[in-house]
Amino acid sequence: MADPKDASAGERLSEGDVEAINHLREAHGRLKRELARVIVGQDAVVERLAICLFARGHALLMGVPGLAKTLMVNKLAETMSLKFSRIQFTPDLMPMDITGTDILQDTAEGRRAFEFVPGPVFANIVLADEINRAPPKTQAAMLEAMQEHNVTVLGKVFHLQEPFLVLATQNPIEQEGTYPLPEAQLDRFMFLIELDYPSEAEEIQIARTTTGESLPKLDHLMTPEEVVRHQALIRRVPVPDHIYKFAAKLARKTRPDGPSAPAWLKPLVSWGAGPRAVQYLILGAKARAALNGSYMVRLEDVHAAAAPVLTHRIITTFAAQAEGIDAKKIVRRLLEETESEA
Repeated sequence: MADPKDASAGERLSEGDVEAINHLREAHGRLKRELARVIVGQDAVVERLAICLFARGHALLMGVPGLAKTLMVNKLAETMSLKFSRIQFTPDLMPMDITGTDILQDTAEGRRAFEFVPGPVFANIVLADEINRAPPKTQAAMLEAMQEHNVTVLGKVFHLQEPFLVLATQNPIEQEGTYPLPEAQLDRFMFLIELDYPSEAEEIQIARTTTGESLPKLDHLMTPEEVVRHQALIRRVPVPDHIYKFAAKLARKTRPDGPSAPAWLKPLVSWGAGPRAVQYLILGAKARAALNGSYMVRLEDVHAAAAPVLTHRIITTFAAQAEGIDAKKIVRRLLEETESEA
C-alpha cells in the first residue's frame, strides 16, 4: 500500500480523503464478498465493474450466453442501492423505446395535455443487452445518454440521475442481423470486459447454488449519494509524472502511422487508440488504486487497466487475423516493451 506522504506536496491527499479511501477499500472488500454469495468466480470481472462505476465510465461486456452477466449487473445495483434497468435491443427498437416520449394524458382539471413518460434509460445502472442488434439511430440515442448523461425528446432535454452507468453486452457467437458498433461508439466505452467459462469446480458450485432455493437477498452496502462522493474522490487520487508518461507512451505506440509505433506492429494494426484511451488508463488506474486502499497510482494499476481499455480500441488488419494475432496479444507485447523502456 502506497503511503500518502510519497506524493508531492501539491498532490497529497487530505486526511479526510485518506479516511475515505480506507472506507472505500473496506466497502470494496464487502462488495466482493457479498456478490460471491450469488456469483461464483468472476472476481476480475467484479473488480472491473467496480472500477467503471467509480471512475464514471461505461463498459462493454463480451461473453457467450449463460455466464450470469445480467444477474451480476443486477446484483451490483442491488448492493449499491441503485436503480437497475435492462433494455433488450432488437432490430425494431426505436429511440423513444429507450428515452421515453410524450403521451396524451387526462389532467386533474379535466383537460388533456402531453406528459413525458420516462423510458428505461432513466436508471442508475442500465444493462443494454445485445446493443449491436439495434439500428444505428437507436444506438445514437443511447450514445447521447452515455456521453452527455441526458436525453433529448422532441426538442426537450432531460437530465439523467447520477450515478449513471451503461453496461452493454454483445454476443460474440451469432453476428447475423446485427449492426456492428462503429469505432467512434466503441471508443465511448471505458472498458471491454470479457467473461470466460468458469472452471470445473466453479461450474459444480454454480449448479449447487442455483438449483436449490431462491437466491439470497444481498445487503445494501452504499447509497447513491455515497457512490457519487466516491466518484469525486477517485478524481483526487494523485498520479506521479512517470505514470502519465507511461500511459501516453503506451497509447501512442498503438497507432500504426505514428512515430512511436514499433515496426512489428505496423502490418498488424489498421487503427490505434486515441487520446480518450490515455484518459481512461489514468482514471482506471486511479479507481483501482483507491479500491485497493492505495493513496496514489502505481504502475501495476496502469497494467491492470491496459487490456480492458485498449483491446477494443485496436483494430487489427487481415494479416494479423490470418496469423491468429488479436488485440490482446498486441497489448500484452506493448506493455512488456514499454515497461522495459521505462
